[in-house]
Amino acid sequence: MRLILLGAPGAGKGTVAKMLTALDGSVQISTGDILRGAVKAGTELGKKAKGFMDSGALVPDELILDIMGERLLQDDCKPGFLLDGFPRTIPQADALKGMLTKLGIELDAAVNLDVPRDVILDRLTTRRTCSNSACQEIYNVKSKPTKVEGVCDKCGSPVIQRDDETTEAISKRLDTFNAQTAPLVGYYEKEGLLLNVNATSSDAVVAAIKEKVGI
Repeated sequence: MRLILLGAPGAGKGTVAKMLTALDGSVQISTGDILRGAVKAGTELGKKAKGFMDSGALVPDELILDIMGERLLQDDCKPGFLLDGFPRTIPQADALKGMLTKLGIELDAAVNLDVPRDVILDRLTTRRTCSNSACQEIYNVKSKPTKVEGVCDKCGSPVIQRDDETTEAISKRLDTFNAQTAPLVGYYEKEGLLLNVNATSSDAVVAAIKEKVGI
């Protein structure tokens, strides 16, 4: 399957992506992952991206698209791919459309995980992350607590609430999403690719996607 996963922070894109990759071997691809991968591999595009990243500047859309194009041509993407967190804006969506056309790749759907704001706020404010940078295991005080309070099950390091997961910070992130990224729902609806799933259960989302793409 070849999908774009849309949805606000905390909508469950990462969880759904992991479940989908187990179905048919599709690869989950995020902008951060491909940028780090290109930098680590030392490719020409990776070196260009590293210059922007080291200076704290945003990597230009054009460069991200070039790196994305390289990534999608790798062998592990042949079974399919799930774009998580990209595109974020209408110009990025237009550029991605042009790139996929050049590569001869057709999308199966753009899936929008439509989750109520109060559910997202509850999910993210109760999320806790292992403070060990080599672990970063994610927990939730309600749905996935640590066995020992405040201690990571995997490595024994303290678990923390990230600065960007307070109620105030999350509200700002959601406002930014609604302003910049939410218009993509309308964009992909016009393209005839939108699958809108109004569900808080990851199983329900995956079931809807399976029905849409015929798995």
